[in-house]
Amino acid sequence: MNRTVLDSLNDGLLAALKKNDDVLLLGEDILDPYGGAFKATRGCSTAFPERVITTPISEAGLGGLCAGLALRGQRPVLEIMFGDFTTLLADQLINHISKFRWMYNNSVSLPLVVRTPMGGRRGYGPTHSQTLEKFYLGVPGLTVAAPLAFEEAAGGLLERVICETNDPVLFIENKLQYLLPLHTAADQNEFIQEKIYSAADSDHRFPTYRFRIKGAPAAAVTLTAYGYMAELAQQAQLKLAYDYEIFTELIAPTRLAPFDVSAVVDSVRQSGKLLSVEEGSLTLGWGAEVLARTAEAHSGVEVQRLAALDRPVPASPALEKAVLPQVEDIIDRVRKMV
Repeated sequence: MNRTVLDSLNDGLLAALKKNDDVLLLGEDILDPYGGAFKATRGCSTAFPERVITTPISEAGLGGLCAGLALRGQRPVLEIMFGDFTTLLADQLINHISKFRWMYNNSVSLPLVVRTPMGGRRGYGPTHSQTLEKFYLGVPGLTVAAPLAFEEAAGGLLERVICETNDPVLFIENKLQYLLPLHTAADQNEFIQEKIYSAADSDHRFPTYRFRIKGAPAAAVTLTAYGYMAELAQQAQLKLAYDYEIFTELIAPTRLAPFDVSAVVDSVRQSGKLLSVEEGSLTLGWGAEVLARTAEAHSGVEVQRLAALDRPVPASPALEKAVLPQVEDIIDRVRKMV
């Protein structure tokens, strides 16, 4: 049976708990046998009963509690059951947790990881299907990361973030991404898959992936996407190549903020066209910032954005599909650009 992204993230949590006795895991309904709403914490409380703590429903209170634990030398990992509820944590994240290192003249560190699932496509309706990470991009002192369907970019990434990062991280997962099988080097039959790293990450903590069709001509369009949308973008790449003979290159980062645009710029120098793809709503999203930075670094590039409509996410499957970007939307937009 294929291992999934969820399996990998679960292994990452268990590995971090085993590796460092200062790691604590907190959240609502995370104890066995339930193991969390999406089962990411299954087995953790059985293996480490003293360091896995079930909590009341109080996201803001939990943010303050975990901030205090981190300031006292612990490495708390806080699970927020649905990403929509990070709005209840926003005051702690934006006005306190991300600023303590500056406020105390670099005399403290705050190794806190907040994990949460974002995204729709499961019919959960307007308040349980949003993709809200754009509200936290650009907050000084706060890193925002998102896994991909690779061992080192899912569970491996989570373990590294928990055990090695001394500043707060918002770790964005995706509800459908949990179900994806993990890619391996052996099963990348369709793609040339390269890993590149930001120059700022000398320890290779946050990999960026570059996907091109194996043996294909030069890319006519550069795509950039993260998380589950990167998986949909790969599906679009194959259809574009085989059905329309349009070849693309996908740049998929695992760190959304602070964002290093150099890999995107390098690809765009060859293609001259860039399409950003994200599940969050269009206006003022991640893609707008990526496109702006790319245009600043490389004049004359043609840029476009694809994202969710600026609407609440419906519960109706048909309406939800119309609001959120699909593989077919990526294909249509690339064809129009070419």
